[in-house]
Amino acid sequence: MISPLPSDLTPSPDAAAHSRKLVELIAFQIEQAGGWIGFDKYLELCLYAPGLGYYAGGATKLGGAGDFVTAPEISSLFSRTLARQVGEVLATSGGDVLELGAGSGCMAADMLKRLGEIGQLPERYRILEVSADLAARQKERLQTLDADLAARVVWLDGIPPSFRGVIVANEVLDALPVHLVAWRDEGVFERGVTWRDNGFAWDDRLSGDPALLLEAQRLGPRPPYLSEINLAAPALMHTLAANVERGAVLLIDYGFGEREYYHPQRDHGTLMCHYRHHVHDDPFFAPGLQDITSHVDFTAVARAAQRAGLDLLGYTTQAQFLVNLGITDLMALTSPENAANYLPLAAQAQKLLSPAEMGELFKVVAFGRGLQTPLMGFRSGDKRRLL
Repeated sequence: MISPLPSDLTPSPDAAAHSRKLVELIAFQIEQAGGWIGFDKYLELCLYAPGLGYYAGGATKLGGAGDFVTAPEISSLFSRTLARQVGEVLATSGGDVLELGAGSGCMAADMLKRLGEIGQLPERYRILEVSADLAARQKERLQTLDADLAARVVWLDGIPPSFRGVIVANEVLDALPVHLVAWRDEGVFERGVTWRDNGFAWDDRLSGDPALLLEAQRLGPRPPYLSEINLAAPALMHTLAANVERGAVLLIDYGFGEREYYHPQRDHGTLMCHYRHHVHDDPFFAPGLQDITSHVDFTAVARAAQRAGLDLLGYTTQAQFLVNLGITDLMALTSPENAANYLPLAAQAQKLLSPAEMGELFKVVAFGRGLQTPLMGFRSGDKRRLL
Protein backbone atom coordinates (compact mmCIF):
# COMPACT_ATOMS: atom_id res chain seq x y z
CA MET A 1 0.00 0.00 0.00
CA ILE A 2 1.44 3.36 -1.04
CA SER A 3 1.06 6.03 1.62
CA PRO A 4 -0.86 9.20 0.73
CA LEU A 5 1.01 12.39 -0.05
CA PRO A 6 1.60 14.55 3.05
CA SER A 7 -0.68 17.59 3.10
CA ASP A 8 2.20 20.00 3.73
CA LEU A 9 3.82 19.35 0.32
CA THR A 10 1.96 22.14 -1.41
CA PRO A 11 3.43 23.41 -4.68
CA SER A 12 4.67 27.00 -4.70
CA PRO A 13 2.47 29.59 -6.46
CA ASP A 14 4.75 29.59 -9.52
CA ALA A 15 4.79 25.79 -9.68
CA ALA A 16 1.03 25.64 -9.26
CA ALA A 17 0.57 28.14 -12.10
CA HIS A 18 2.83 26.00 -14.30
CA SER A 19 0.75 22.93 -13.48
CA ARG A 20 -2.51 24.73 -14.27
CA LYS A 21 -1.23 25.50 -17.78
CA LEU A 22 -0.59 21.82 -18.36
CA VAL A 23 -4.00 20.91 -16.92
CA GLU A 24 -5.60 23.31 -19.40
CA LEU A 25 -3.66 21.74 -22.27
CA ILE A 26 -4.65 18.20 -21.29
CA ALA A 27 -8.28 19.23 -20.79
CA PHE A 28 -8.26 20.73 -24.28
CA GLN A 29 -6.78 17.53 -25.70
CA ILE A 30 -9.54 15.52 -23.99
CA GLU A 31 -12.17 17.82 -25.45
CA GLN A 32 -10.65 17.56 -28.93
CA ALA A 33 -10.62 13.75 -28.64
CA GLY A 34 -14.34 13.61 -27.86
CA GLY A 35 -14.15 13.62 -24.06
CA TRP A 36 -11.71 10.77 -23.40
CA ILE A 37 -8.04 9.95 -23.88
CA GLY A 38 -6.15 6.78 -22.99
CA PHE A 39 -3.92 6.91 -19.94
CA ASP A 40 -0.90 6.52 -22.20
CA LYS A 41 -1.75 9.82 -23.89
CA TYR A 42 -2.39 11.51 -20.53
CA LEU A 43 0.96 10.23 -19.25
CA GLU A 44 2.78 11.36 -22.38
CA LEU A 45 1.44 14.90 -21.93
CA CYS A 46 2.22 14.93 -18.19
CA LEU A 47 5.83 13.95 -18.80
CA TYR A 48 6.74 15.33 -22.22
CA ALA A 49 4.39 18.14 -23.31
CA PRO A 50 6.75 20.81 -24.74
CA GLY A 51 7.65 23.37 -22.09
CA LEU A 52 5.11 22.03 -19.60
CA GLY A 53 5.63 18.30 -19.06
CA TYR A 54 7.64 17.01 -16.13
CA TYR A 55 10.71 16.20 -18.21
CA ALA A 56 10.27 19.21 -20.48
CA GLY A 57 10.02 21.86 -17.73
CA GLY A 58 12.77 23.59 -15.84
CA ALA A 59 12.34 22.26 -12.30
CA THR A 60 15.06 20.16 -10.67
CA LYS A 61 14.14 16.49 -10.91
CA LEU A 62 17.13 14.50 -9.66
CA GLY A 63 18.99 14.54 -6.37
CA GLY A 64 18.16 15.90 -2.96
CA ALA A 65 16.53 19.05 -4.34
CA GLY A 66 14.39 17.08 -6.79
CA ASP A 67 11.83 14.30 -6.58
CA PHE A 68 13.89 11.11 -6.74
CA VAL A 69 17.49 9.86 -6.79
CA THR A 70 18.96 7.48 -9.36
CA ALA A 71 21.89 5.12 -8.86
CA PRO A 72 24.45 7.38 -10.62
CA GLU A 73 23.41 10.21 -8.29
CA ILE A 74 23.77 8.02 -5.22
CA SER A 75 27.39 7.13 -5.89
CA SER A 76 30.06 7.32 -8.56
CA LEU A 77 30.66 3.64 -7.70
CA PHE A 78 27.70 2.77 -9.92
CA SER A 79 28.94 4.40 -13.12
CA ARG A 80 32.59 3.54 -12.51
CA THR A 81 31.65 -0.13 -12.07
CA LEU A 82 29.36 -0.06 -15.11
CA ALA A 83 32.26 1.35 -17.11
CA ARG A 84 34.07 -1.99 -16.76
CA GLN A 85 31.25 -3.74 -18.63
CA VAL A 86 31.07 -0.98 -21.23
CA GLY A 87 34.84 -1.17 -21.70
CA GLU A 88 34.74 -4.94 -22.16
CA VAL A 89 32.23 -4.60 -25.01
CA LEU A 90 34.06 -1.67 -26.60
CA ALA A 91 37.25 -3.73 -26.68
CA THR A 92 35.43 -6.17 -28.98
CA SER A 93 33.06 -3.96 -30.93
CA GLY A 94 34.88 -0.63 -31.02
CA GLY A 95 32.74 2.39 -31.75
CA ASP A 96 30.80 4.65 -29.42
CA VAL A 97 28.75 4.77 -26.26
CA LEU A 98 25.17 5.97 -26.64
CA GLU A 99 23.34 6.89 -23.45
CA LEU A 100 19.57 7.17 -23.68
CA GLY A 101 18.11 9.72 -21.27
CA ALA A 102 21.26 10.94 -19.54
CA GLY A 103 19.56 12.67 -16.60
CA SER A 104 21.85 15.21 -14.97
CA GLY A 105 24.90 13.98 -16.93
CA CYS A 106 26.34 12.41 -13.79
CA MET A 107 26.67 8.91 -15.25
CA ALA A 108 28.27 10.19 -18.44
CA ALA A 109 30.85 12.18 -16.49
CA ASP A 110 31.80 9.36 -14.12
CA MET A 111 31.83 6.70 -16.81
CA LEU A 112 34.00 8.72 -19.17
CA LYS A 113 36.53 9.34 -16.42
CA ARG A 114 36.70 5.65 -15.57
CA LEU A 115 36.86 4.53 -19.21
CA GLY A 116 39.82 6.85 -19.59
CA GLU A 117 41.50 5.32 -16.56
CA ILE A 118 41.14 1.78 -17.90
CA GLY A 119 42.14 2.72 -21.45
CA GLN A 120 38.78 2.00 -23.10
CA LEU A 121 37.51 5.41 -24.15
CA PRO A 122 34.91 5.34 -26.93
CA GLU A 123 35.39 7.32 -30.09
CA ARG A 124 32.38 9.37 -29.03
CA TYR A 125 30.03 9.44 -26.08
CA ARG A 126 26.67 10.15 -27.62
CA ILE A 127 23.60 11.26 -25.68
CA LEU A 128 20.02 11.04 -26.88
CA GLU A 129 17.92 13.25 -24.62
CA VAL A 130 14.28 14.15 -25.30
CA SER A 131 14.25 16.90 -22.64
CA ALA A 132 15.79 20.18 -23.79
CA ASP A 133 16.04 21.27 -20.15
CA LEU A 134 17.97 18.16 -19.10
CA ALA A 135 20.19 18.38 -22.19
CA ALA A 136 21.15 21.92 -21.17
CA ARG A 137 22.00 20.72 -17.65
CA GLN A 138 24.05 17.84 -19.07
CA LYS A 139 26.04 20.19 -21.30
CA GLU A 140 26.79 22.48 -18.37
CA ARG A 141 28.01 19.57 -16.27
CA LEU A 142 30.04 17.79 -18.93
CA GLN A 143 31.83 20.94 -20.03
CA THR A 144 33.72 20.74 -16.73
CA LEU A 145 35.44 17.51 -17.80
CA ASP A 146 39.00 17.47 -19.09
CA ALA A 147 39.09 18.81 -22.64
CA ASP A 148 39.77 15.41 -24.24
CA LEU A 149 36.78 13.83 -22.50
CA ALA A 150 34.43 16.76 -23.06
CA ALA A 151 35.26 16.80 -26.77
CA ARG A 152 34.00 13.23 -27.16
CA VAL A 153 30.46 14.08 -25.99
CA VAL A 154 27.82 14.83 -28.62
CA TRP A 155 24.03 15.16 -28.41
CA LEU A 156 21.78 13.48 -30.95
CA ASP A 157 18.24 14.02 -32.20
CA GLY A 158 17.67 10.34 -32.94
CA ILE A 159 19.18 6.87 -32.78
CA PRO A 160 22.04 6.68 -35.33
CA PRO A 161 21.87 4.05 -38.08
CA SER A 162 24.49 1.30 -38.23
CA PHE A 163 25.50 1.90 -34.63
CA ARG A 164 28.55 0.10 -33.29
CA GLY A 165 29.40 0.09 -29.59
CA VAL A 166 27.33 0.14 -26.40
CA ILE A 167 23.87 1.59 -25.78
CA VAL A 168 23.14 2.26 -22.11
CA ALA A 169 19.81 3.26 -20.56
CA ASN A 170 19.40 3.69 -16.82
CA GLU A 171 15.82 4.23 -15.65
CA VAL A 172 14.50 5.02 -19.12
CA LEU A 173 12.01 2.22 -19.74
CA ASP A 174 10.02 3.09 -16.60
CA ALA A 175 9.44 6.61 -17.97
CA LEU A 176 7.76 5.43 -21.18
CA PRO A 177 3.98 5.96 -21.47
CA VAL A 178 1.94 2.88 -20.55
CA HIS A 179 -1.63 1.79 -21.12
CA LEU A 180 -3.77 0.99 -18.09
CA VAL A 181 -5.89 -2.11 -18.60
CA ALA A 182 -8.75 -3.39 -16.46
CA TRP A 183 -9.64 -7.04 -16.92
CA ARG A 184 -13.26 -7.70 -15.92
CA ASP A 185 -15.72 -10.53 -16.38
CA GLU A 186 -17.38 -8.39 -19.08
CA GLY A 187 -14.18 -8.09 -21.09
CA VAL A 188 -10.97 -6.09 -21.44
CA PHE A 189 -11.28 -2.38 -20.68
CA GLU A 190 -8.77 0.38 -21.28
CA ARG A 191 -8.62 2.88 -18.45
CA GLY A 192 -8.58 6.44 -19.71
CA VAL A 193 -8.96 9.98 -18.47
CA THR A 194 -11.91 12.33 -18.81
CA TRP A 195 -12.72 15.82 -17.53
CA ARG A 196 -15.50 15.89 -14.94
CA ASP A 197 -16.54 18.37 -12.24
CA ASN A 198 -13.58 20.66 -12.93
CA GLY A 199 -10.97 17.94 -12.70
CA PHE A 200 -9.60 14.75 -14.20
CA ALA A 201 -11.39 11.47 -13.58
CA TRP A 202 -10.98 7.84 -14.55
CA ASP A 203 -13.19 6.36 -17.24
CA ASP A 204 -12.94 2.75 -18.44
CA ARG A 205 -13.95 1.80 -21.97
CA LEU A 206 -13.90 -1.46 -23.88
CA SER A 207 -10.53 -1.59 -25.59
CA GLY A 208 -10.55 -0.74 -29.29
CA ASP A 209 -6.78 -0.88 -29.82
CA PRO A 210 -6.06 -4.16 -31.66
CA ALA A 211 -2.42 -4.43 -30.47
CA LEU A 212 -3.37 -3.62 -26.88
CA LEU A 213 -6.33 -6.00 -26.91
CA LEU A 214 -4.23 -8.83 -28.34
CA GLU A 215 -1.59 -8.43 -25.62
CA ALA A 216 -4.23 -8.09 -22.89
CA GLN A 217 -5.93 -11.28 -24.03
CA ARG A 218 -2.62 -13.12 -24.17
CA LEU A 219 -1.76 -12.12 -20.60
CA GLY A 220 -5.28 -12.91 -19.39
CA PRO A 221 -5.01 -12.50 -15.60
CA ARG A 222 -8.02 -13.60 -13.58
CA PRO A 223 -10.46 -10.66 -13.30
CA PRO A 224 -10.96 -8.29 -11.64
CA TYR A 225 -7.41 -7.14 -12.31
CA LEU A 226 -5.81 -3.77 -13.09
CA SER A 227 -2.31 -3.35 -14.47
CA GLU A 228 -0.16 -1.68 -17.10
CA ILE A 229 0.82 -2.81 -20.57
CA ASN A 230 3.80 -1.03 -22.07
CA LEU A 231 3.71 -1.11 -25.87
CA ALA A 232 6.35 1.62 -26.17
CA ALA A 233 9.18 -0.46 -24.67
CA PRO A 234 8.94 -3.29 -27.24
CA ALA A 235 8.71 -0.66 -29.98
CA LEU A 236 11.91 0.93 -28.67
CA MET A 237 13.66 -2.45 -28.75
CA HIS A 238 12.67 -2.95 -32.39
CA THR A 239 14.11 0.47 -33.20
CA LEU A 240 17.37 -0.23 -31.39
CA ALA A 241 17.70 -3.65 -33.01
CA ALA A 242 17.24 -2.14 -36.45
CA ASN A 243 20.18 0.21 -35.86
CA VAL A 244 22.69 -1.88 -33.88
CA GLU A 245 25.29 -3.29 -36.28
CA ARG A 246 27.57 -4.71 -33.60
CA GLY A 247 27.72 -4.26 -29.85
CA ALA A 248 25.46 -4.41 -26.81
CA VAL A 249 22.39 -2.77 -25.32
CA LEU A 250 22.44 -2.50 -21.50
CA LEU A 251 19.16 -1.62 -19.78
CA ILE A 252 18.96 -0.97 -16.04
CA ASP A 253 15.60 -0.40 -14.38
CA TYR A 254 13.19 -1.62 -11.72
CA GLY A 255 10.76 -4.35 -12.63
CA PHE A 256 10.09 -8.06 -12.97
CA GLY A 257 9.64 -10.87 -15.42
CA GLU A 258 6.12 -11.37 -16.76
CA ARG A 259 5.03 -14.06 -14.27
CA GLU A 260 5.92 -11.87 -11.31
CA TYR A 261 4.67 -8.65 -12.93
CA TYR A 262 1.18 -10.07 -13.48
CA HIS A 263 1.09 -12.12 -10.30
CA PRO A 264 -2.45 -12.59 -8.93
CA GLN A 265 -1.55 -10.62 -5.79
CA ARG A 266 -0.34 -7.63 -7.85
CA ASP A 267 -3.88 -6.88 -9.00
CA HIS A 268 -3.61 -3.09 -8.80
CA GLY A 269 -0.57 -2.73 -11.02
CA THR A 270 2.68 -0.90 -10.32
CA LEU A 271 1.87 2.71 -11.22
CA MET A 272 3.47 5.19 -8.82
CA CYS A 273 4.27 8.88 -8.59
CA HIS A 274 7.29 10.68 -7.12
CA TYR A 275 7.08 14.18 -5.67
CA ARG A 276 9.79 15.64 -3.44
CA HIS A 277 11.00 12.16 -2.48
CA HIS A 278 7.50 11.02 -1.50
CA VAL A 279 5.90 8.09 -3.30
CA HIS A 280 2.13 8.06 -3.84
CA ASP A 281 -0.40 6.75 -6.35
CA ASP A 282 -2.35 9.80 -7.59
CA PRO A 283 -1.34 10.66 -11.19
CA PHE A 284 -3.84 13.55 -11.18
CA PHE A 285 -1.90 15.44 -8.50
CA ALA A 286 -0.09 18.52 -9.84
CA PRO A 287 0.43 17.41 -13.48
CA GLY A 288 3.85 18.47 -14.73
CA LEU A 289 5.35 18.72 -11.25
CA GLN A 290 5.73 15.03 -10.40
CA ASP A 291 7.24 11.98 -12.02
CA ILE A 292 4.83 9.18 -12.95
CA THR A 293 6.29 5.74 -13.56
CA SER A 294 5.52 2.05 -13.71
CA HIS A 295 7.73 -1.01 -13.30
CA VAL A 296 9.21 -2.72 -16.34
CA ASP A 297 8.00 -6.04 -17.72
CA PHE A 298 11.40 -7.40 -18.72
CA THR A 299 9.87 -10.43 -20.42
CA ALA A 300 8.10 -8.18 -22.93
CA VAL A 301 11.34 -6.27 -23.51
CA ALA A 302 13.35 -9.47 -24.03
CA ARG A 303 10.73 -10.99 -26.32
CA ALA A 304 10.71 -7.89 -28.53
CA ALA A 305 14.50 -7.66 -28.66
CA GLN A 306 14.91 -11.30 -29.63
CA ARG A 307 12.17 -11.14 -32.24
CA ALA A 308 13.98 -8.16 -33.71
CA GLY A 309 17.18 -10.19 -34.05
CA LEU A 310 19.20 -9.33 -30.94
CA ASP A 311 20.77 -11.98 -28.72
CA LEU A 312 19.85 -12.10 -25.04
CA LEU A 313 23.22 -11.81 -23.28
CA GLY A 314 22.11 -11.81 -19.66
CA TYR A 315 19.57 -10.82 -17.03
CA THR A 316 20.29 -10.39 -13.34
CA THR A 317 19.80 -8.13 -10.36
CA GLN A 318 21.64 -4.84 -10.08
CA ALA A 319 23.47 -6.12 -7.00
CA GLN A 320 24.74 -9.25 -8.74
CA PHE A 321 25.72 -7.29 -11.84
CA LEU A 322 27.78 -4.78 -9.86
CA VAL A 323 29.43 -7.49 -7.73
CA ASN A 324 30.34 -9.45 -10.87
CA LEU A 325 32.00 -6.32 -12.24
CA GLY A 326 34.08 -5.74 -9.13
CA ILE A 327 32.37 -2.96 -7.21
CA THR A 328 34.08 -4.24 -4.06
CA ASP A 329 37.46 -3.86 -5.77
CA LEU A 330 36.67 -0.20 -6.40
CA MET A 331 35.67 0.24 -2.77
CA ALA A 332 38.96 -1.34 -1.70
CA LEU A 333 40.82 1.55 -3.31
CA THR A 334 39.65 3.61 -0.33
CA SER A 335 41.18 2.48 2.95
CA PRO A 336 38.67 1.61 5.73
CA GLU A 337 41.06 3.37 8.09
CA ASN A 338 40.15 6.62 6.33
CA ALA A 339 36.72 6.71 7.97
CA ALA A 340 35.78 10.13 6.61
CA ASN A 341 35.95 8.81 3.04
CA TYR A 342 35.21 5.12 3.50
CA LEU A 343 32.06 5.26 5.63
CA PRO A 344 30.07 7.41 3.15
CA LEU A 345 31.26 5.11 0.35
CA ALA A 346 30.09 2.04 2.26
CA ALA A 347 26.71 3.65 2.87
CA GLN A 348 26.38 4.40 -0.85
CA ALA A 349 27.28 0.82 -1.76
CA GLN A 350 24.65 -0.41 0.68
CA LYS A 351 21.96 1.51 -1.20
CA LEU A 352 23.12 0.12 -4.53
CA LEU A 353 23.45 -3.49 -3.37
CA SER A 354 21.04 -4.12 -0.50
CA PRO A 355 17.90 -6.19 -1.24
CA ALA A 356 16.02 -3.69 0.91
CA GLU A 357 17.19 -0.80 -1.28
CA MET A 358 17.99 -1.05 -5.04
CA GLY A 359 19.90 -4.31 -5.15
CA GLU A 360 17.08 -6.77 -5.91
CA LEU A 361 14.25 -4.67 -7.35
CA PHE A 362 16.52 -3.14 -10.01
CA LYS A 363 17.52 -5.49 -12.81
CA VAL A 364 20.06 -5.37 -15.63
CA VAL A 365 19.32 -6.95 -18.99
CA ALA A 366 21.71 -7.05 -21.95
CA PHE A 367 21.17 -7.72 -25.63
CA GLY A 368 23.73 -7.80 -28.39
CA ARG A 369 24.73 -8.54 -31.93
CA GLY A 370 28.06 -9.91 -33.12
CA LEU A 371 29.43 -10.60 -29.62
CA GLN A 372 30.74 -14.10 -28.94
CA THR A 373 32.25 -13.72 -25.46
CA PRO A 374 29.90 -13.86 -22.42
CA LEU A 375 29.61 -10.54 -20.61
CA MET A 376 31.46 -10.15 -17.32
CA GLY A 377 28.43 -8.63 -15.58
CA PHE A 378 26.49 -11.90 -15.90
CA ARG A 379 29.23 -14.43 -15.17
CA SER A 380 27.28 -15.60 -12.09
CA GLY A 381 23.72 -15.19 -10.90
CA ASP A 382 22.17 -15.03 -14.38
CA LYS A 383 18.39 -15.03 -13.94
CA ARG A 384 17.19 -15.23 -17.55
CA ARG A 385 15.10 -18.27 -16.55
CA LEU A 386 12.78 -15.78 -14.83
CA LEU A 387 11.97 -14.02 -18.08
